[in-house]
Amino acid sequence: MKPIVALVGRPNVGKSTLFNRVTRSRLAIVDDMPGITRDRNYGDAEWGGSPFTLVDTGGFIGTDLDPFAEQIHRQLHMALEDADSVVLLLDGKHGLSPYDADMIAMLRSLSKPVFYTVNKIDAPDQEDRLSDFYTLGIDTFYPISAEHGYGISDLMDDVIRSFPTTPSESDSGMVRVAVVGRPNVGKSSLINRILGEERMLVSEVPGTTRDAVDSVCHVGDRRYRLVDTAGIRRKGRVSRKIEKFSVIRALRSLARSDVALTVLDAHEGITDQDIHVAGYALERGCGCILLLNKWDIVDKGPRTEKRFVQDLQRQAKYLNFAPLMTISARTGLRVRKIFRVIDTLYDQYTSRIGTGQLNRVIKDALRRNEPAFHKGRRLNFYYATQVATKPPTFVFFVNHPEAVHFSYRRYLANRIREATGLDQTPIRTYFRKRTGRPKKR
Repeated sequence: MKPIVALVGRPNVGKSTLFNRVTRSRLAIVDDMPGITRDRNYGDAEWGGSPFTLVDTGGFIGTDLDPFAEQIHRQLHMALEDADSVVLLLDGKHGLSPYDADMIAMLRSLSKPVFYTVNKIDAPDQEDRLSDFYTLGIDTFYPISAEHGYGISDLMDDVIRSFPTTPSESDSGMVRVAVVGRPNVGKSSLINRILGEERMLVSEVPGTTRDAVDSVCHVGDRRYRLVDTAGIRRKGRVSRKIEKFSVIRALRSLARSDVALTVLDAHEGITDQDIHVAGYALERGCGCILLLNKWDIVDKGPRTEKRFVQDLQRQAKYLNFAPLMTISARTGLRVRKIFRVIDTLYDQYTSRIGTGQLNRVIKDALRRNEPAFHKGRRLNFYYATQVATKPPTFVFFVNHPEAVHFSYRRYLANRIREATGLDQTPIRTYFRKRTGRPKKR
């Protein structure tokens, strides 16, 4: 589970510029006009070998002059709740603002690390601009330049050192399950059926669930944290800002989950957007179970379920490993069996394959289907090792990793699945450069 770092501050202090620099992207819009970033922008980042999620928030303003002020403040509070660490940016070029004191007063109440930075300090001889900021009652400021990179290393080195090293005690041993899908496919109804109570608000109006909501249940000896998320639409179809916020939070919930229950409306059939939603889960490394809900109202024929499987295989070959179940949240049809599938998937999701076993599998795969030639010489695979779980992640060391065709990468992944029983979990493979075998001593 990747830590989350929130960037906060008033408009036009450089949050989006810092976001783009740390994530090495251009995901955040950068402009001199204050308030360009109104919603939250999430991006994957890595510093010093530590992966984390960076959040660019809308600029904090202490007045109601901006018509979006209430929504910006609401999203800011949500980002602060979600974050493991917070970076406050102040403006070293234009100096103090009354809003800075208001922001610091809000952050003092947080029981999590806060890093106070003064941006737009481009060189050591400009650090005397920090003197006015000490009147805010903060002992340590980081002078930085988000645009030019000055001071960023010192800041980020301390930020990653603040990350939690172990899961919280309350989540220890708990399987985190996100319930995702298009609006109005029955996600809340499914959780209500599982919990045996009307814990979630259920409505026929699409988009009723706006925020992610957690519920904990026990089945057998295991605990599960269920997260009901807002319905995910395609970005092009998301117009209202509050829906944009909900989609972002749903995606954030996936990033912190082990398994995604992707709920589909069997009565309507599988749509392109269903495939997109399942793809979101896969991109974030979640295990995925496809649930064909409303099976009680489907006109069933002898080939109905087989037809759904065929449709899925045709539309999304990359999801062929994902288990598929037909259920009814309304009647309870096969709902309790979902946990058996979750348990099987989770056991695979957390599996670790020994290096010896893995390399025997790879050696056999190379013998059955030799790798291609590159510049007149056959690609040389030295060895492979598993470097992570959740999902199982494998690194192959090869002399020319860039020359390994995607079809051969898929072949090796499938051989690992077949030989190790990892037939229901996503797996990740990476190919790294190595010049040759280690010298014998």
